[in-house]
Amino acid sequence: MKGSSNEAEVSDGLRTFGAVLKVLREEADLTQEEFAVRVQYSWPYIAKIEQGKRFPPSDLLRRAAEPLGPFAIKVLTGAAQSLTRRPGLAHRFQEWAGIEEDAISLYAYECRALPGLLQTERYMRAVFSGQLPPPDEEEVERLVVARLARQQLFSTRPNTAFSFVIEQSILDRRLGGSEVTREVIDNLLAVGIRRNVEIQVMPLVKEDHAGIDGLMHLAETPVHQWLGYTEGQRSSSVISTPKDVSAMLQCYGKLRTQALDCRATVKLLEKMRGAL
Repeated sequence: MKGSSNEAEVSDGLRTFGAVLKVLREEADLTQEEFAVRVQYSWPYIAKIEQGKRFPPSDLLRRAAEPLGPFAIKVLTGAAQSLTRRPGLAHRFQEWAGIEEDAISLYAYECRALPGLLQTERYMRAVFSGQLPPPDEEEVERLVVARLARQQLFSTRPNTAFSFVIEQSILDRRLGGSEVTREVIDNLLAVGIRRNVEIQVMPLVKEDHAGIDGLMHLAETPVHQWLGYTEGQRSSSVISTPKDVSAMLQCYGKLRTQALDCRATVKLLEKMRGAL
């Protein structure tokens, strides 16, 4: 995808927005560190936005209104019009995808489908083919390529701590058929061997369960700021308010104690694979 014209468009748009932000910040006589404090984001994150390497967070304009002023916000709003979608990634997911790339810890609890980082290609195709309205073949290919590219995080971020808690019902559903499910289980067993990856399955019968409110994703940035991400029907939200993120971390911690531990998860997965 690196050589595609779409990728070049995205890079140009990000560079334009970043350059405008830098000029306006300097005009306000603020360093990156000072501006980062005022908008409540880490300064490395702000630096990468200015370098055109990260999509700006959805609430950056709102947070920047006070330190930069109303005229600057009008200019930034205009610059934001140059931003285009990264091929294969939903617009609502773009911000979180950038956070993932730099995270030193990534946690995910899923109750609907396997986390994208753990999906096999055929499982992805089953997921995308079931979407409504149905995507055409070209769109499915773009989605699959983008999701497979995200999985390079396992090799490019060997020091990132990955933790996944997934519901057993996701595997029992056998999305895509028994053969696809067998591939999925093989992949879970293979990825779970990595020293920086923990995969836990939440059993079907569990009288106490902290995941009633649905899926959650959490990320720890290089400056040890925790962020959360939730997703619903055609909507999503990156959560940065410390109180809310703290509640999500507590919930995820509880889920890890309620799910099967890693060794018990391997035994269950092997048993499920043998039954297919």
